[in-house]
Amino acid sequence: MTLKRRKHKGVASEKENSVTETNTNSESPSDDEEVEEQKSDEVLDSEQNSSFFVKRRFLFPLGVFVGTIIGVLALSPGTDPLSLPVQLSVLLSEPEWRTDFSSVAQRLSAAVPTWDWDFDWPQWSHLETEWEALKARIPEPWKLNNDGREFQVGERMKAEGRSANYPVVLIPGIISTGLESWSTTPEYRSWFREKLWGGLSMLSQVTFNKEKWIAALMLDPQTGLDPPGVKVRAAQGIDAASSFIQGYWIWSKIVENLAVVGYDTNNLLLAAYDWRLSFWNLEERDGYYSRMKASIEDMRRRHGKKVVLVAHSMGSSVTMYFLKWVESPKHGGGGPSWVENHIEAVIAVAGTHLGVPKAMTAFLSGEMKDTVELNPTGAYVLERFFSRKERAKLFRSWAGSASMWIKGGNAIWGNHTHAPDDVSNCTQSHGSFLSFRPSELVSEKESHMAVEHGHELDRTTPSDLKNMTADEAGTWILEHTPDSFQRMMSSNYSCGIERDEKKLIENNEIASKWSNPLESRLPMAPSMKLFCVYGHGKETERSYWYARGEYEHDETNADAAGALCSNSSECVSPRSPLDLPLSRKSWIDVEVTNETSFPKVRNGVKFGEGDGTVSLLSLGAMCVEGWRRKRWNPAGIKVVTNELPHLPSPTIPRGGANTSDHVDVLGSTGLNELILKVATGGADEIEDTFVSNIREYAGRMQWD
Repeated sequence: MTLKRRKHKGVASEKENSVTETNTNSESPSDDEEVEEQKSDEVLDSEQNSSFFVKRRFLFPLGVFVGTIIGVLALSPGTDPLSLPVQLSVLLSEPEWRTDFSSVAQRLSAAVPTWDWDFDWPQWSHLETEWEALKARIPEPWKLNNDGREFQVGERMKAEGRSANYPVVLIPGIISTGLESWSTTPEYRSWFREKLWGGLSMLSQVTFNKEKWIAALMLDPQTGLDPPGVKVRAAQGIDAASSFIQGYWIWSKIVENLAVVGYDTNNLLLAAYDWRLSFWNLEERDGYYSRMKASIEDMRRRHGKKVVLVAHSMGSSVTMYFLKWVESPKHGGGGPSWVENHIEAVIAVAGTHLGVPKAMTAFLSGEMKDTVELNPTGAYVLERFFSRKERAKLFRSWAGSASMWIKGGNAIWGNHTHAPDDVSNCTQSHGSFLSFRPSELVSEKESHMAVEHGHELDRTTPSDLKNMTADEAGTWILEHTPDSFQRMMSSNYSCGIERDEKKLIENNEIASKWSNPLESRLPMAPSMKLFCVYGHGKETERSYWYARGEYEHDETNADAAGALCSNSSECVSPRSPLDLPLSRKSWIDVEVTNETSFPKVRNGVKFGEGDGTVSLLSLGAMCVEGWRRKRWNPAGIKVVTNELPHLPSPTIPRGGANTSDHVDVLGSTGLNELILKVATGGADEIEDTFVSNIREYAGRMQWD
């Protein structure tokens, strides 16, 4: 590429006049001076005509950019240095990086009009050739997008004579639903139709426009809808959830295998939704449930078959809410027979039925296992770049994620003496959902380390807090959140347990109960089948050690006198009479680590059983016990539980065919086989399969 200086007329004229005047008032230059001036001009021309890509103005920013990428990857917990080429391959294989370079030249020319941007295209062709050669040399097991499993399950099922039977609707979770900007206000116009959640554009926006990105994704705390001047919507179509970023598949393997046995866009639908919205606002703003109802009715009419719903993670809760909404005469108007007439089966994959413990800490302090397990350098960078306070504020505005508040309280999650999933030789119980160390037990070294992490431990009240059960923790967390979040929780969700059948019937018309399977009943659909499929064998955060620090100004004044909640689902903290810093910092106590205890504690997180994200109790308790009772399953719907052991391959970054990680399970052979069997009419072949003690744990819960 050649680069030539374009003179700015006004400045050049002034300089030329100045030179002319100087030369007029001075003697003519000597021959030696003329030679030196000619050499200087030749050097200048050589520098100007040399490639832009060998100059420091290009190489220095490029080095900073590549170094930042590698640094971020290296700071990630558990990153294998050998996987860095793979992650860079995924990053640079995004089509956005391989766009037409003429458009790049136009943008650069517009940004720097004093330069001519004449590209030497053969150099770019050579660069692209070299890049393709580099990717080709990456060992096959390291590639994230293709690891040999594409279409294999589908080919095997097709060889057995199976073919598309029931239409299929896929209902994704949080990570697998892309969100794109539809804002047309001047400040967001450049982002129009770009993904703000998912895709490489999200990474660049978070890195270089963090405040703008947060403002775009944060919902109005009062209405739970779009803030003024901002419009973000869920991306639509199969591609909306096939991959999170280029090469990092989500639903694509399931789609590939379904396609082999005869599925396409005529009998396969992905029902994407804006997971930030409360379940009520999904219909209020987007008409989500109305559109899903119409789509299912259309499939039922055109194909003459009932529909199979496949839901992942939070999508399982959305599905259960939909089944109640569609029956209600005040909402979907389908009546008590609609589900029976339209739904063949529901497959709940890694369902968040009874909530997710890490959702609680995210709302309280913006933390979870993934943030506290960063090394000190990574934790420092994260806190300075995207602080706990900023993260908590963003999480609290997403009313949809609040659906994952843990449900059932002490009856499900345990009390101060024991929890259902405590092991026989446990040294501390998971029943203490939040535990606190008295400040006199905190060493001076730990106090100094806390200060280095941006905390200041409160050492004035040694025992102002006691350990808290799930019920107590739920109330305490609400007390330490803004009034707007408390009102949102009260109006949209209910997190208790209802044992009175008469009240359960009444709850059929109370929308805030529908996301909680302990306070609502399955539909009257005796021929429908319900499959609970989830992984087991990966340590999962279950309960926590917390620390408290100094007072600060915040949106809540929950530590003011009289700021109490009557229960965990309805709480409004009073305002302080004076503008005093009455909210105290709270954070996961990262200094508490004991790898030999039962349960294991690392960086303040007590680990239990699950799929790496959702606790085993939430994944399976309703499936093996709750929905086996007529109280919550009046039609006697057949419930089949299929646990998948987590047996990842060490040579494949995402675990291979036998992983059961919360997200990677979508590519596992076991799950794909189950989905294809149900979709092709072989549901009766599937039986209960257990690899955990979930039945024993569920038997210890207080259902009655």
